[in-house]
Amino acid sequence: MNTSRLATCCRRLLASRTPLISHTRNLNLHEHYSLALLESEGVGVPKGAVAKSPSEVKSIIEGFGLSDAVLKAQVLAGGRGKGHFSSGLKGGVKICYSIDEAVSNSEGMIGHTLYTKQTGEQGRPCNDVLVCERVYCRKEFYFAIVMDRAVNGPCMIVSTQGGMNIEDVARDTPDAIHKIPVDIEKGISDVEMEAVADVLELQGDQRVQLKHSVEKLYNLFVKYDSTLLEINPLAELTDGRVLCLDCKINFDDNAEYRHPDLFSKRDWSQEDKRDVEANNAGLNYIGLDGSIGCLVNGAGLAMATMDVIKLHGGDPANFLDVGGGATSEQVTEAFKIISSDPKVKAILVNIFGGIMRCDVIAQGILDAATTLQMDIPLIVRLQGSNVKEAKALMALSNIKILPIDNLDEAASMAVKLSDIVSRAQELKIKVDFSLGI
Repeated sequence: MNTSRLATCCRRLLASRTPLISHTRNLNLHEHYSLALLESEGVGVPKGAVAKSPSEVKSIIEGFGLSDAVLKAQVLAGGRGKGHFSSGLKGGVKICYSIDEAVSNSEGMIGHTLYTKQTGEQGRPCNDVLVCERVYCRKEFYFAIVMDRAVNGPCMIVSTQGGMNIEDVARDTPDAIHKIPVDIEKGISDVEMEAVADVLELQGDQRVQLKHSVEKLYNLFVKYDSTLLEINPLAELTDGRVLCLDCKINFDDNAEYRHPDLFSKRDWSQEDKRDVEANNAGLNYIGLDGSIGCLVNGAGLAMATMDVIKLHGGDPANFLDVGGGATSEQVTEAFKIISSDPKVKAILVNIFGGIMRCDVIAQGILDAATTLQMDIPLIVRLQGSNVKEAKALMALSNIKILPIDNLDEAASMAVKLSDIVSRAQELKIKVDFSLGI
């Protein structure tokens, strides 16, 4: 089961109570890579180049023969324009009216952390900036292509209200957003391209340019196995050009083998540390906002485990699937990832031993408990292959583990113990759940 589908399932399952951390397991490229990809496919974009230092910013502007420019922090988060840096600089997108101003602003961007509504308190590092020519817009539009299950394929989303948060447009003026599905087997036709042009009310040469861009964007979306292609804004300039001024593209992780060069551009510094560690360990991990860590084998069992936790009034802290062939080292790494989350107050292990042997899981649990010296409740439910050997290993160890055979009872116990730990911490009362005797 691919991780994008897992993330979607997790969101739907937990939407009733638990807001999620904004993790995505699809490849998300920096803007300058996305714009370069568009340009390589014949789509019109502004003149620009990426800079990793203030001196490079100056060289790029002078090389383009410009007197002013736009600096855009290369950070994988929305709301950059309204964000702020650890340096004190306000705004991750700056219009600079001189080379000196551009150099000064870049000094407050490069090497500093940008904080936006999407990054949370931890922020995201800004390692480079995109230096673009300054353009003058007559009209700004919104254009996107997404994979939409409702239409069983790609769907174009179009609005005349571009250059702003599309979420705000959807909330305040939903009638301004238009959806145009495309038959993925037939490909985009002139009918769909004309529909986009009609929504944006472009005529003459601008209409021709728009249709050309829409066709190229759709073909790019399919060619590179994209899950999202968003242009905001798509602009008609005062000089008559129609350009994509900002671009965000996500790619299906399952297509990595088809696009190795593309996936080599992934910036791990922009990812959650736990996601990076899980990827390196070959684990399927998605962070959530609850207090009960989950370690499960199999996507279906993991979803069912989270569901039972919710039924008992608890909130899962993560989705973590160790798969069917995990080693004890991977299990130990999984515990490291789960226990590194300060919100986790209890851990529930739920393993059905088919391909995965329960004794391997048990050994991994014991190794992790010894290495990490965990001091939170650990509830373990093991069933299936080598379960007797697993229980013997745990019984003979000097580790405090709560073995429970029934999933409903195990989930209930995890919720209760998580609440006890949370309330004790609120009252600043120390409750000893040390796993070592």
